[in-house]
Amino acid sequence: MEKHWTLELEQMPDFDKAMQRIYAWYEQEIIDRPPIRFTAHNAFVNIAHLRKSWLSLKDRWFDAEYQVDLFIESIKGQKFYAETFPVFWPNLGPEVYSAFHGSELEYMEVTSFSIPLVKEWKDISKINFDRNNPYFKKIMEMTRLALEKCEGKFMVGYTDLHPGMDCVAAWRDPQQLCIDLLLNPDEVKQLIKLANRHFQEVFDYFDDLLKAHKQLSITWMGIPSYGKMHIPSCDFSAMISTEQYLEFIHPIIVEEVNQMTHNVFHLDGKGVARHVDHILEIKEINAIQWVQGMGTDTPIMQWIPFIKKIQAAGKSVVVDLQLHELEDFIWAMDPKGLMLCIAADEKIQPEIIKRIEKW
Repeated sequence: MEKHWTLELEQMPDFDKAMQRIYAWYEQEIIDRPPIRFTAHNAFVNIAHLRKSWLSLKDRWFDAEYQVDLFIESIKGQKFYAETFPVFWPNLGPEVYSAFHGSELEYMEVTSFSIPLVKEWKDISKINFDRNNPYFKKIMEMTRLALEKCEGKFMVGYTDLHPGMDCVAAWRDPQQLCIDLLLNPDEVKQLIKLANRHFQEVFDYFDDLLKAHKQLSITWMGIPSYGKMHIPSCDFSAMISTEQYLEFIHPIIVEEVNQMTHNVFHLDGKGVARHVDHILEIKEINAIQWVQGMGTDTPIMQWIPFIKKIQAAGKSVVVDLQLHELEDFIWAMDPKGLMLCIAADEKIQPEIIKRIEKW
């Protein structure tokens, strides 16, 4: 039985009730309404960079005090409605886990990407997980600084961790990895083992630190757990066949999720969705975050049969809705096991909650 505790957050007075809804949702159940996350709350604001300047973009990303203070500034005066948890999670980009093993990251305005580390197979020897690695140490610094400043204001989560084949793709380069699967499958499997060797150790390291400060398990998706909440994913799988998915990826996803309390699979677009039947077979996965894509993929109503398929498999679903889609979506769907992510101004959020309560 998991231990539960309360976080007193000034700008989120209904924390306990929100957690009850989240836990019902993990089990495809519902208390009074589906959980709602108002995504606009988690959008960072650029407050003139707090009147600071840096010699490089990397210096800005690595300015731990700035990153934490920017978040604090961005939530000032806001009220967090429904299941919109105020969360700071230390962020150096989506491929930082690969950098913990020796990769270098190149920084852009809003993201970073890995410079391939394994350009020749002999470079596998360069892969070395090290807690003294500058990226690991910087994530630690951000985490500790946030923990010093968070009390009564916000939650602190762990960084975005992508082991498995996405880590291998960062080390090798995605296009090259597609060729490797055909020509050098044994070397690819060697890289996969290296990518997962330290994952649980890294996860538990940050989880233990957060729990020691009475924090929950939470990261960029903003869904908490009193146990261990993980977001398995494999965006690279959009580029490969089902046969390759089953050989190279499925076993390591199963390995990833089996020590976690709650798992929400990040299903990024219809390319990854071709493997959904096999993903749904993994009993430890509680839910699917469905990311339908951009452009013509954006209207949610075209995905109603797909979302119902996920529900029918006994999994909960995170869906992104435009406000104008809400009525049609409510009409078409059973609310059990749904979490709605809606971008909406704070002043109309209470009205949206009232409407969803009538579902």
